[in-house]
Amino acid sequence: MHINSSKLIYFSPTGTTRKVIEGIVQGVHIDTAGHIDLTSPDPKEKKLYEMHEALTIIGSPVYGGRLPIDMVSRLERFKGNDAPAVIVVVYGNRAYEDALLELRDLALELGFHPIAAGAFIGEHSFSNDASPIAVGRPDAEDLRKAKEFGKKIHEKVEKIRKLDEAPLLRVPGNFPYKELKLLSNITPVTQQTECTQCGECMEVCPTAAITVGEIVVTDRSLCIKCCACVKTCPTGARVMADQRMRQIAEKLSSTCRERKEPETYL
Repeated sequence: MHINSSKLIYFSPTGTTRKVIEGIVQGVHIDTAGHIDLTSPDPKEKKLYEMHEALTIIGSPVYGGRLPIDMVSRLERFKGNDAPAVIVVVYGNRAYEDALLELRDLALELGFHPIAAGAFIGEHSFSNDASPIAVGRPDAEDLRKAKEFGKKIHEKVEKIRKLDEAPLLRVPGNFPYKELKLLSNITPVTQQTECTQCGECMEVCPTAAITVGEIVVTDRSLCIKCCACVKTCPTGARVMADQRMRQIAEKLSSTCRERKEPETYL
């Protein structure tokens, strides 16, 4: 089977997931790669996407061992039409638990045909100077491995005569999936004395939880604690000040120091 185009579909608030799947597609050696970024919210967006023969690389971060709810709802606008798919999750050096299985099952439900999967590491959303967690990842070695994974995908695709002859892709995980437990009523806050009201936090928020006016207001019911606003703020005004979140970051920084490496499945 020969494929000459690809689609990159991703939810990537802090950019790590996008970097990984861009590294993978480099290894696949496909000249035409279209991007469909599901990160930015658009309440008016009702478009349905019909996929066909293009190799589709679907990428998502892992939150608490599961897929982000917003990623799932936005991906449900797609119809796979048996297009070959590569599924990828990116986690913060702790564990990806049931997220990869959940993404495989979702891809199947939407009509894609998963042929390869990978779990890569990205800098944890809660990482900060005081509690570093997988800082700078994906790094050069991660991206080299992503490219190598892409080469293996290319080799596998070339050997496939018909997709329906390929066996079900098996990945780690448990079903029923683990219960998604996220702390509620916690958001990053803005130190108003440091804030220049540039609006960058509002621009990068994937759920439109931030409003910039005379002061910066965050809707706690919408915040998913991706910390894109914290990592993007040019003056450091945006911080995660809640003591519970600081304790979690400190614990992860201590228990997740050992470098984990990407895992791939073909």
